[in-house]
Amino acid sequence: MGSPHDSPGTAILEARGIQAWYGSSHILHGVDLAIARGQTVGLLGRNGMGKSTLIRTLLGHVRQRQGQIAVAGQDCSAARPHQVARLGVAYVPEGRGVFPNLSVRENLVMAAQPAADASGWSLERVLETFPRLQERIGNLGGQLSGGEQQMLSIGRALMTQPQLIILDEATEGLAPLIVVEIWRVLQAIRHSGISCLIVDRDYRKVLANTDRAVVLQKGEVVMAGVSDDLASAPELAGYLGV
Repeated sequence: MGSPHDSPGTAILEARGIQAWYGSSHILHGVDLAIARGQTVGLLGRNGMGKSTLIRTLLGHVRQRQGQIAVAGQDCSAARPHQVARLGVAYVPEGRGVFPNLSVRENLVMAAQPAADASGWSLERVLETFPRLQERIGNLGGQLSGGEQQMLSIGRALMTQPQLIILDEATEGLAPLIVVEIWRVLQAIRHSGISCLIVDRDYRKVLANTDRAVVLQKGEVVMAGVSDDLASAPELAGYLGV
């Protein structure tokens, strides 16, 4: 299915040979993952196959025992989460991580980094992208619906001027109309040149909205390649249990 390393030297994120444990459980077995600048990559696999552990390892929350991680060419194998974030990696967690007692505006501006130029993400640009947040600008985070909280979490990530956004369960538990809206925004982010790593249970949507995809099975990469190729691969359904 092709190598996960398409363009060495242009990767915003490159992980090689990642071995990681949770306690005494060996979860990741030599995982390779590369994301080129401006590329959107899907991370697929059934529950419990290591997707969240891989994300947490890339972000510095779990320390790999073997392997190397580089962000924008800098070795992050031993980096703490705040150091990874400073290199331009933003995270939209599964639980959304919205501050319930802060307003929508406060949630957005607390993470803001100054935009280098007009292509950056200002508060105005985020609110244009998410008109619903504009309507709720004075509401507390805890007063928002699940879909609005997800929009707020993505908007807050964009305010950090990221080079890479990692989204864990991007549309989990959201109403169908909101799911459509989230995928629309993810396409806009994709076309803006920000790299993305997307985890979502709707594998068809993931493959339709990404350049490449990687499939994990019991902590190992079992398929990797161009998303359109994976979508038509007969063995994919077996790995995803569909």
